Amino acid sequence: MRSLGLVWRRYRRNRGAVFGAVFLLLLAAAAASANLVAGHRPMETSAGRPFQPPSRAFPMGTDDLGRDVWSGVVHGVRVSLAVGFSAALAAVSLGVFIGSIAGYKGGIIDDALMRTVDLFQSIPRLLFALVIVAFFGSGIWNVVLIIGVLSWPRTARLVRSEFLRLRNEEFVISARAVGAGSARVIFRHILPNVLHIVTVVASLEVGAAIIIEASLSFLGAGDPNLLSWGRMLYNAQPFLRQAWWMAIFPGCTIFLTVLSLNLAGDGLNDAMNPKLQRVQAQRTAV
Repeated sequence: MRSLGLVWRRYRRNRGAVFGAVFLLLLAAAAASANLVAGHRPMETSAGRPFQPPSRAFPMGTDDLGRDVWSGVVHGVRVSLAVGFSAALAAVSLGVFIGSIAGYKGGIIDDALMRTVDLFQSIPRLLFALVIVAFFGSGIWNVVLIIGVLSWPRTARLVRSEFLRLRNEEFVISARAVGAGSARVIFRHILPNVLHIVTVVASLEVGAAIIIEASLSFLGAGDPNLLSWGRMLYNAQPFLRQAWWMAIFPGCTIFLTVLSLNLAGDGLNDAMNPKLQRVQAQRTAV
C-alpha cells in the first residue's frame, strides 16, 4: 500500500497524466452507464429530424436517419474501449512472453524470435488487417484477434532489450546461484523491473488498437452490427459538408481518448520508472 501511495504522489505531479486519467475514468463511467446517460438507443432512427444541428435536445445533433449522435458516441465507448483493451492485452501478453524468452535465453533462440519480430514489423498493419478481415469476416472478435497478432512486436523488442540488460545483474546471478529456475528468475526477479515499460507500451497499444479499429470501420471493414466511433465516421463520409457534427464529435472523442491514454502512460512511466525515481531523489537531495 505504501508503494502504491508513493506511485500516486509521483503520478499526480504530472498534470497531463492526471487529465488523461480523469478523462479515461469519465469514459469508463459513460460506458458503464450508457443506457442512462444516452437519451436514445444508438440505432434508433427518427429520434429527431434528420441533420438537426447541435441543440439542447440533441447536444451533438442528429445524423441522416435522425439518430442521436450523442447516444451513438456514448454507446460507442463500449465497443471502442473493448476493442482497444482486449487487443492491447493480447498484444502485450504475447510480446512480453516472446521478448522475455528471447532476452533471457539469447543465442539461437533470440535470433530466431527476433527474425520473426522483423517479419511482423515489415507488414503494414492496416493493409494486412483489411486482407484478413476480407477473408475471415469483420466480426468484432476477429478484429480484436487481428490487431493483437499484428501489434506485439514493439512490446517484444522493448522487453527483450531490458532482459538483455538485466540478465547479468547481480540480483539475477544471485538468484541463479541459489538454484532458482528460469521461470522464477524471469517472472519473480526480472519482469517486475520491466513493468514500467510494459505499462507505457500497453497504454500506447490501446490507443493504436482504437485507431486501427476506427480505420477499419471508416473503410467499411468493421463489424456492421456494432456502432463504434469508426462506424460513425464511416456513416458521416457522404455528409461532411452538410452535417459536420456527424464526423467532428466521434473524431474528437477518438483524439481525446488516444491523447489521454498516451498522457496516462507517460505519467505511469514517470511514477514507476526506477531510473527516474533515482534521478528525482538525487535532485531533491541536492
